[in-house]
Amino acid sequence: MPIPQIERTASEDAAGQRLDKFIRKWLPGVPLSHLFKLFRTKRVRVNGARGYPETLLQAGDVVVVKGDAAELMKPPPVRPGGERVLRPNAIADAPLKVLYEDKVLMAVDKPAGLAVHPGSGIECATLVDLVKDYLGPRAVRNDFTASPAHRLDMDTSGVILIAKTRPCMAALTEMFTHGHPDKSYLTLVKGNFTRPKGVIDIPLAEHEQSSRSRAMNGVNMQTAVTRYRVIGPGAMASLVECKIETGRTHQIRRHMVAMGHPVAGDRRHGDFAFNRELKAQFGLKRMFLHARRIVLKHPLNGTPLTIEAPLPDELRNVLAAMGLEGEGIR
Repeated sequence: MPIPQIERTASEDAAGQRLDKFIRKWLPGVPLSHLFKLFRTKRVRVNGARGYPETLLQAGDVVVVKGDAAELMKPPPVRPGGERVLRPNAIADAPLKVLYEDKVLMAVDKPAGLAVHPGSGIECATLVDLVKDYLGPRAVRNDFTASPAHRLDMDTSGVILIAKTRPCMAALTEMFTHGHPDKSYLTLVKGNFTRPKGVIDIPLAEHEQSSRSRAMNGVNMQTAVTRYRVIGPGAMASLVECKIETGRTHQIRRHMVAMGHPVAGDRRHGDFAFNRELKAQFGLKRMFLHARRIVLKHPLNGTPLTIEAPLPDELRNVLAAMGLEGEGIR
């Protein structure tokens, strides 16, 4: 069965326009991060060939985006008057923690409980909103709005990269497509490992596959590779460093469950009895998953960068209460 898709022909007015800009105007309800995922997964085509964000269109070019039409064509979430009405939230109201900044790139320390992008059911300010407030007039440059170049789950804290220009976003997208930069996470998981380090190579079902696609084509399994290293073994839980070679949704959480070591505090994939015990005994009130470090070459000038976010106090205190030691709590 053919994969569902939508298409549009570029008009004379669109001649010379970048492909990513063309699609953003055509599909304003598609989050920027998902748009660049469409490019990474080769679901954008121009005249039958793979499309790239920087592709310049010519009049008459046929642009195809593969995916469920109803999802792709959804309007952006707005309230009467055209503006999102944001509910007050202590997490979103806290100052933005900037770890690195230059003219084209930022790195920030996202707190747990803060969504990265606006979306259905998101009534509080998001990381996108905080970045816009922080940058002010500098948030928009040459019709490009500063945006996260990748995602973290709402309940995950840590380093996230922000592109301030379109060339920076395109370069970061290319990096992530090929498995870079090097991202390191800290997580507390149930139980002890038989080996102090290893590789989890277990394919995962595509998280964003539509029900229509599943019905027509079956479940789409995607390659997923996670490297782990135990840095703080304990009696009931272990502190583990994870590095992901692929960027699948909830990859670490799903891989750890597959290994029999669910992430502490994970309310979706985790062990609920284990979560309750950790909360009652050691005060863990959130998911214990933190994006600690990103190592990359600057997307435009190639300078080596190592950007780190310290382990939040609420997680550090849990480790101290459990008597766990390791590199994560230095």
